[in-house]
Amino acid sequence: MNNFLKITALATLTIPAILFAEDDEFFTPKSTIGGYGELHYNHSKADGSDAEKILDFHRFVLFYSHAWTPKWSFKSEVELEHNFVKEGQGELELEQAYIDYHHSDEFGFQVGVVLPSVGLINEWHEPPLFLSVERPSYSKNIIPTTWFGNGAAIYGNVKGFDYKFTVMEGLDATGFSSSGIRSGRQKGFESNAEDLLYNFRLNYTGVNGLLVGTSFSYNNATHVDSSSNNSVSLFEFHAKYDANNFVGVFELGNITYGEPDLIGGVESSFGYYLDLGYNVGSFMNCDTKIIPFFRWEDYNTAAKTEAGGDSEKANHLTTWMVGLSVKPIDQVVFKVDYGVSKNELSDAKTKMFNFGAGYMF
Repeated sequence: MNNFLKITALATLTIPAILFAEDDEFFTPKSTIGGYGELHYNHSKADGSDAEKILDFHRFVLFYSHAWTPKWSFKSEVELEHNFVKEGQGELELEQAYIDYHHSDEFGFQVGVVLPSVGLINEWHEPPLFLSVERPSYSKNIIPTTWFGNGAAIYGNVKGFDYKFTVMEGLDATGFSSSGIRSGRQKGFESNAEDLLYNFRLNYTGVNGLLVGTSFSYNNATHVDSSSNNSVSLFEFHAKYDANNFVGVFELGNITYGEPDLIGGVESSFGYYLDLGYNVGSFMNCDTKIIPFFRWEDYNTAAKTEAGGDSEKANHLTTWMVGLSVKPIDQVVFKVDYGVSKNELSDAKTKMFNFGAGYMF
């Protein structure tokens, strides 16, 4: 895409916000602080290996927002992973930092460091919002959560249909491999803007407790080590029902690559997961939510390859998991789960036991 079209795409997102701008003289500017965090104990044992035991404060996140007027605001999120950052250990990231213009429920605009709207957890990943201790492997290896970058978006809700269109920095195709696109995220650091990424999401929210939606993302990803690009198309479907003490989640995603030769012949990645849970605390007539759950997960970052055969089995993993999520209040959660992951090619299994505590405010 030439420079004129790129500039036009970004201008299309920014100009409407300026045209609709207006102030409320009775509004008092205000700032708010929020955040979330989670402590994890992970015990895992792969076939033929010694058990690994890790105790980690995985994430400490602070949200800061400031509203200048009822419609103009700033929102940000800073995340520290694994307690500290030193010599390649831990991570400190600016995952969100954008100006937001909320004209009405039907139309809004944001520009800065933004999150593409892909799947359920990429935008809403606070620990009390998902059942397991760790985020689903699907969300890490297919989506890949958490995915953020420099760009702009328009959003709104019209008669129960929630939409968002994002234009942001593209992926670095040099990072693509049989493990997927995760290492191709630029994370906003002096990001190459030669080829932008386009993401569109549409959700239906017209039924109480139900969210059903889909998204499509496209990027003719720049391969910085060669003169070739590798186009990427990511389609995903998601659904969540959380009402009447029942929790059900389903997500499915597929990635196709335009130049398989650049990543060892991988043509596509595919995966899905299903969560089913029920709040048995309702039977005890108590306010604490006690949610036993079951998960089935299946993903393959090299689901289709030019060579076929074993090359399509090497990265195919299935996982079953059972667990318990306890929420004394909606903002605090204690979790425990046990699962077994199996590789299709080697038939090797990894057993996992996890305990976690999380919060959000």
